[in-house]
Amino acid sequence: MPRIDYFERRLDDKRRLTIPSELREEFISGVVVTRGFGSYLHLYSKEVWDEVVEPALSAGDSILDEKIADTNVQFRRGKTEAELDEKQGRISIEKHLLDYAGITRSIVAVRAGQYWRIIAGEES
Repeated sequence: MPRIDYFERRLDDKRRLTIPSELREEFISGVVVTRGFGSYLHLYSKEVWDEVVEPALSAGDSILDEKIADTNVQFRRGKTEAELDEKQGRISIEKHLLDYAGITRSIVAVRAGQYWRIIAGEES
């Protein structure tokens, strides 16, 4: 089966995003949504967050390392964790995260290595 690296969706009225069925196994451990480096969101599997991102955020030689502190604030501010609902593979995205990314209804998701970048799609 080909690897999916891109999808588009519309959020429902309850701000729920339906993960394509081909990707649900990737998120079986849960989902973490954070602010991105720019005006977009990052979507991680809980497994990637725990095994890759969390250790990277905790790395550093000094508790006073401003760059690491800034990165921690960026990713932890508004971070949410969720489980996919079993029937439809949906997750809810908090309004404050959608506002940060300028997302109202349509989203575009692009794989960026071990995570997904979620950006505002073209509104119809």
